[in-house]
Amino acid sequence: MIGYLRGRVVVAPSLVRPSPLILDVNGVGYEVSLASTATLVAGQEIEVFVHTVVRPDALILYGFDSLDDRHLFETLLATPGVGPSTALAALRTFGGEELAQIIESGDVKRVGLIPGVGPKTASRIVLELKGKLVLHSDEPTPSVERVRSDIEDALKSWGYSSAEVRDALRDVTLPDDDSEALKMALTLLRRQ
Repeated sequence: MIGYLRGRVVVAPSLVRPSPLILDVNGVGYEVSLASTATLVAGQEIEVFVHTVVRPDALILYGFDSLDDRHLFETLLATPGVGPSTALAALRTFGGEELAQIIESGDVKRVGLIPGVGPKTASRIVLELKGKLVLHSDEPTPSVERVRSDIEDALKSWGYSSAEVRDALRDVTLPDDDSEALKMALTLLRRQ
């Protein structure tokens, strides 16, 4: 699956031509439907996080400014009655952070302002998603938790006890890179 693209804008969507973005990535032109309403110009370098849909007749790419927006799009798709065009319209109307706050507050009227969303679908979106969306918090990200878990497992497999690993890594933030995190953990264990 394609999850991320960085390249040069060849054709930018506009009010006159609301076609998908065409992004040149090392000589290959990817057509991406954007959730963003930012103004783009030909020749501009951009990066997008991508949700890929593979169908027998098409490969469809949806692009987002952040991983949070992509996750919100994917969460919206899991709601009955919400397809890709409605999920994109929701993000284009409010932006990811504002949309999440609207849903969490249970504001069915504002959700109903999304093009193509009627009262029943707005109610369903709020009912299905309220309490399931994570707004900005100071909790560790899943990738940080995954790295920490992987490092702890590796160290235990090398003969370190759970207590030694726990004591060495207490109150330590490991780097996102697995090899750097492992080096740091080994250094901390040797100091004990």
